[in-house]
Amino acid sequence: MAQDPTPPKPDDLVAQINSAVKASELSDLDAHLGPFDRAVNKVVEVAGVAILVGIVAIVFLNAVGRYTGTFILIWGDEMVISLLPWLGMLGMFLSIRRRQIIRIDFFVEKLPRPLRTAVTFIMSVLAAATFVYLALISFEYVKFFGNDRTIYLQIRKGWFMSALVIGPALAAAAYLLLAWGQLRGAARPKSGEDRA
Repeated sequence: MAQDPTPPKPDDLVAQINSAVKASELSDLDAHLGPFDRAVNKVVEVAGVAILVGIVAIVFLNAVGRYTGTFILIWGDEMVISLLPWLGMLGMFLSIRRRQIIRIDFFVEKLPRPLRTAVTFIMSVLAAATFVYLALISFEYVKFFGNDRTIYLQIRKGWFMSALVIGPALAAAAYLLLAWGQLRGAARPKSGEDRA
């Protein structure tokens, strides 16, 4: 079959790239998951969005209040700072579950399938161990400082700091689930995949 000798116009290429980016950004990242995994991801996603909306609302109200000089939420800054660890940990958990965490696949993808599976499994277990260690260190930190109270709202900081323990523990669990998936996938190769 003869190929069209004329290269695509720059405008066409830009439109194709924009279309591909839009499709990937708006795609359902959980489409391949079962109902339970989709529900877990949805709950975490909704919690993250609620925290983000709360942070944006507090910052916006404080900005408007300071600009107009009518009011100020004196506790706003401490609430925003306290909610940020939860936002970060929920985002990290979701990015691991959806396999969107920053990682370098270029070299791993060049390996034969059995070696690629082994390397991915080992790296997932190593990442889980790292996050377990982080959770243990964070637990000691929360034990030591968790009873302190915020200045204005007098809420125990442990409620907010617990994100530093729960987040890494959930990240470790997510990596262990990825490792388990690697083992199950290695046990039953898919048709059409290289078995080299």
